[in-house]
Amino acid sequence: MNPRAEQTHGDDGRWRVTDGSVAAGRRASARAGVARRTVDLVLASHPGPTVAVTALGTALALGAGGGWRSLLVGAAVLAGQLSIGWSNDWVDAARDAAVGRTDKPVGDGRLPVATVRTAALIAAASCVVLSLAAGWVAGAVHLVAVASAWSYNLALKRTAWSWAPYALSFGLLPLFVALAVGADGARWWAIAAGALLGVGAHGTNVLPDLLDDEATGVRGAPHRIGRRATVVASAAALLGATTLVVLAPPGAPSSVPTALLVVALAVTVAGAAVALTRPRSKMPFVASIAVAALDVVLLVGSTWTIG
Repeated sequence: MNPRAEQTHGDDGRWRVTDGSVAAGRRASARAGVARRTVDLVLASHPGPTVAVTALGTALALGAGGGWRSLLVGAAVLAGQLSIGWSNDWVDAARDAAVGRTDKPVGDGRLPVATVRTAALIAAASCVVLSLAAGWVAGAVHLVAVASAWSYNLALKRTAWSWAPYALSFGLLPLFVALAVGADGARWWAIAAGALLGVGAHGTNVLPDLLDDEATGVRGAPHRIGRRATVVASAAALLGATTLVVLAPPGAPSSVPTALLVVALAVTVAGAAVALTRPRSKMPFVASIAVAALDVVLLVGSTWTIG
């Protein structure tokens, strides 16, 4: 027998002698296929928003003195965000294919719908376990937030109420974090700021896809009011969130919060300018994430939790 040959098990159940280099090539090809599938699965999870929201939620928990529970908060938020991202590409597979979205592994045919559906359901189940591990009340709050985001994917994105799931989900995030780290709740202005951030993020996230959405019958709030109005409304919501976090806490704001408010204003205006001149750019959404990060810094430096 050839020293480089080896026995392989055929599809018909019989053992065959196969050249070792051929078998090695098959194994390498299989490993490459798994690697590609993994990369595509990560891309289908909407990694940008997933990482951003997870990082912001974890940072908020750490800033509130959550200690090791901050890791639990981060894990729950990550599982929830993965389920939201994967369910979005699962539900939108046919639409993405219809408009030729090559940036969508499912719509492009590189990733089977069944794979991303299974991943979404596993992530959702993990989210339930991790959320409830943070406390029954805290877990219930987070699960409502995640269910709200799923409602956007499944139905509300096509209606004039498309902004509502974003407002509810982002508004509940500070409350979940506060309850999970042992506080009695979150200040009203922290919840309101989260809701405004959600509205702003919805607008900036949808802007690059307005034409593709219209082509497949999706008419959410941004599609109904138009690009210019969406840019203005999103900018106002983002600035409103930062203004609340700076001015709502008792006492006059110090120089640092005031400076961060000015930075948020500059970032928001820059993002709005890009949105009006470069319709397909994702920079406005990146700008909204930057504003959210500034707001988390401001929250950490304030007494946003109750008790």
